[in-house]
Amino acid sequence: MAKKTDFLNKKQLVKHIDITKVRDMDKLVAMMGDTSFQARNLSRAADIFDMALRDKNCSVVLCLAGSLVSAGLKKVITDLVNNNMVDAIVSTGAIVVDQDFFEGLGFSHYKGTQFVDDAVLRDLAIDRIYDHYINEDELRVCDEVMTKLFDALEPRPYASREIIREMGRYLTKHGKKHDGFVEACFNKNVPIFVPAFSDCSAGFGVVLHQHKCIQAGKPMASIDSGRDFLDLTYLKMHATKETGILMIGGGVPKNFTQDTVVAAEVLGMHDAPMHKYAIQLTVADERDGALSGSTLKEASSWGKVDLTYEQMVYGEATVTFPLLAGAVYARGAHKKRKGLELSKFFKGPDFQMPKAKKAKKKGKKKSAKKAALTAS
Repeated sequence: MAKKTDFLNKKQLVKHIDITKVRDMDKLVAMMGDTSFQARNLSRAADIFDMALRDKNCSVVLCLAGSLVSAGLKKVITDLVNNNMVDAIVSTGAIVVDQDFFEGLGFSHYKGTQFVDDAVLRDLAIDRIYDHYINEDELRVCDEVMTKLFDALEPRPYASREIIREMGRYLTKHGKKHDGFVEACFNKNVPIFVPAFSDCSAGFGVVLHQHKCIQAGKPMASIDSGRDFLDLTYLKMHATKETGILMIGGGVPKNFTQDTVVAAEVLGMHDAPMHKYAIQLTVADERDGALSGSTLKEASSWGKVDLTYEQMVYGEATVTFPLLAGAVYARGAHKKRKGLELSKFFKGPDFQMPKAKKAKKKGKKKSAKKAALTAS
């Protein structure tokens, strides 16, 4: 009879790719530029990402969809955050809560196979994500922690970025692993937006929180997705002149971020610039008319993406994302780039413009030795 340890054991842990340990990845990707098909597209995408990082008037938004952290890409995302290569993140809830926050609590994902009896896994409380596994019992613990976080909030509507910031704060104090991007974003003041925040363990957490509040006749905390859209649009309007978007997968994060250009126009910014730099790594097909596969050229017809520096790369993200991120990391643009700390635009629920730094007075005070020489 199958046991849980047959599937979930330390020998089968998913290990995360470390782009900082690979030498000459930039040279490999650069050589791809003289080849064809998706290799050439990936090389051009690396050039565009590098350009965005070197543009002093540009903020970079990373969009995440799919099972990225559970598949071994957590450190790739964390390294981008820690090295000032990302200024904001827009993601699905599963990546943020069920995968990154989940691992921050001390849990892991495990290598497996898609050729398995799923009924056996169900009996053992093991959830399958194609060819890797997650412990359902541990996932329930994650749900419970999310409920506790909601219970501790002041009863009012919250943007997802506010709640995720509290998740990062929680991990700094109570986390078992400190290598995830939720915690890194808290430390680096990088806001994370999850437009469909209820579609993950956060949803189970808020459902239980609100159920208990209703039964007790008490006010409750809630999630305000409209505020998410407004806040990200404010950043588009006021944070920097230009924006670059790096989209891994498609779905809600992709459209949510692209739509900030249109939203800025709705709010009266009639000269709102389209996203100057845009990259999408995807396996989705455009021929069915679905959002995930729609091209960046199509997005330009909606006034969302400029066509000068855009690139679609068709390939599975566990292959293309580390190559892209590793190549651009190796080029070193991040070494001179300061983090924009876009979270500082927010104080609780409110958006506020950061106070301008006082200009330094010209001229330096004479040293005591120099002053003495002058006097003599």
